[in-house]
Amino acid sequence: MTLTEALAEARQRIPPAEVRLLLGHLLTRPTAWLEAHREETLTTDQLAEFRALVARRAAGEPVAYLLGNREFYGRDFAVTPAVLIPRPETELLVEVALGKVGTGGTAKILDLGTGSGCIAITLALESPAQVTAVDISLAALSVARENAAQLEASVDFIESDWYTALPSSQFDLIVANPPYIAADDRHLTEGDLRFEPLQALTDQMDGVAALRRIIADAPSCMAEGGWLFFEHGYDQAAAVLNLLHVAGFADIEQHCDLAGIVRVSGGRRVSENACI
Repeated sequence: MTLTEALAEARQRIPPAEVRLLLGHLLTRPTAWLEAHREETLTTDQLAEFRALVARRAAGEPVAYLLGNREFYGRDFAVTPAVLIPRPETELLVEVALGKVGTGGTAKILDLGTGSGCIAITLALESPAQVTAVDISLAALSVARENAAQLEASVDFIESDWYTALPSSQFDLIVANPPYIAADDRHLTEGDLRFEPLQALTDQMDGVAALRRIIADAPSCMAEGGWLFFEHGYDQAAAVLNLLHVAGFADIEQHCDLAGIVRVSGGRRVSENACI
């Protein structure tokens, strides 16, 4: 079967752009090459593998998992079903964090629930910060370490349930993209979310349990004047604002994504905050 015929067959099941991505991935060729060699013939094995990829995508499996990578902040990150797929919306958290640490000095940053490591690695590469990243999943940490090695980023990875296994340290900035989907949210059974790691999506409770713990326990690991920022759900802005106030954070900020939805919130630890 020629490339033209294979592409036409696959387009009956999935969008054309995804068809080209999958075939280009299989053949390790760019889209331009596919267009210039449409009469090339696929081997029997190549055709079988391509059809299998198309079938998996038609069944809903995310393209990022089929390709094994996803772009984030201008860099390619390896992804597997052990980690969340990096999303453009999370780049807002990186932008806010970089705005706080600046380009001078060497801030100490902690990334909670690092997953693929995309946030921690990006911060390490975009600033002179000393970055520590934690995750409770050994499989996720393996992916994150692979990404750090591939991108030549210096990040200290630690297996930890949020703050529990951290050595005594005072961080100037803590960032997190924790599970914030409620256990009964229908979105967990739709689209890409069906294939992503459940523990990275939901706290198995009301969607605020992980955020509640991250906010309450943060001062125990923060330098005075340090900042905490985290991503949260589209409908959680009021809830996390209250949690930050109750925990004694000052200079609280809430940042909107490109759709105008409050997606990142945080604040600064001041001397009135007693360490936990």
